[in-house]
Amino acid sequence: MIEKNRKLNQWVWKWHFIAGLVALPFVFLLAITGGIYLFKETYDAPKQAHITTVEDRGKLVSFQEQWQVAKNVSKRPPNTMVVPTQKNEATEFITGRFSHKTSTYINPFKNKVTGSIKPKDSNMHIVRKLHGELLLGKFGTKIVELVASWLFVLIITGVYVFWPNKKQGIKGFFTIRLKEGKRTLYRDLHTVFGFWISILLLLTLAGGMPWTDVFGDNFRSLQNATNTGFPATWDGKSLESTVKGNPISLDEMVVKAKALKLKGKLNIGLPASDKGVYTVFNETFDLDKQKRFHFDQYSGVQLLKHNWEDVGVLMRGRMWVMAFHQGQFGLWNWILMLGVALLLAFVSIAGLLSYLKRKKKGEWGVPKVPVKFKVGYGIIAIIALLSVIFPLFGISVVLIIVVDFFKNKKQTVIQN
Repeated sequence: MIEKNRKLNQWVWKWHFIAGLVALPFVFLLAITGGIYLFKETYDAPKQAHITTVEDRGKLVSFQEQWQVAKNVSKRPPNTMVVPTQKNEATEFITGRFSHKTSTYINPFKNKVTGSIKPKDSNMHIVRKLHGELLLGKFGTKIVELVASWLFVLIITGVYVFWPNKKQGIKGFFTIRLKEGKRTLYRDLHTVFGFWISILLLLTLAGGMPWTDVFGDNFRSLQNATNTGFPATWDGKSLESTVKGNPISLDEMVVKAKALKLKGKLNIGLPASDKGVYTVFNETFDLDKQKRFHFDQYSGVQLLKHNWEDVGVLMRGRMWVMAFHQGQFGLWNWILMLGVALLLAFVSIAGLLSYLKRKKKGEWGVPKVPVKFKVGYGIIAIIALLSVIFPLFGISVVLIIVVDFFKNKKQTVIQN
């Protein structure tokens, strides 16, 4: 156990309190929408089944012919085909990426379109937009980033304020006082549960930050500057096939792809031009098993192979925390993230109730800090470091300091 500086503890608690009070409604919203979004696959699958599944009947049409149908009905040529694993699966041809992605499904027995699916068509897309940008576009994204940045500070300051003293000992990490009034009960529920999910919350926050505007752009710039992102040839766009004779069929490419025995969902990137290449890659959240193979579209010769180890360390770390954030490492990860979402909402409400029980009528109830207390250089260095890592947090700190300066100056003038 450590013996905390009482004045420093008051100062830290003050800023934990202010940041928490401002961020609480947003944190609660992020927790609830994040928890709901974990059910995306369960929610979407039955609604899309009439498009993604077909009746297993008759002779299968070649992938080459299905590709042609997909090209005929798509505004832009498909860039990827997902190799079916079951006979009752419609063949998926993908155009675009991310939120602009459109999946066109072809019945492999009738060679007819069963329908198309866009992420924007699902109600879960609204939940995601609410979670990531509060339905306010770029402005909302920056609000969420600012709240997430302050949430890092909330966690760090919360752990410090909560940390039991020598007298409380180890039991202080677990004690919830049930018989000392509601204010104390809500406080203990907030602090004890908040402490025990703090590490998971930090990991979850780290997984969400790459999607932000300012931090995300800076992180990508760092990846480019340090060459720790994807290899330049990862997507195969810089590679070219040697134009000679007729291209091999998509069916031949499927045979080659299956022979690689890759783990997870098997995809074939389709050539975008006469000189383009086929790219075989797998989607699996056993990230070490992710591989990419590029093939000449005329000879079928393998031009290049990439393993997960070829990806830069910053990108590997980024992909890991993003997958963890979305609960994609299996059932254990999904349950863990659902638990984090529910506990974060619970801790937020418990903290609010504790505050309302403590607050006196007509006052904000901001913790008081001794007038003569001066923040040490170590604390200043930590704030400066966080301001560099999270620029929006840094800007907000500067604004708070400016407002506080003029407020104190005004009070001095009035007193004189």
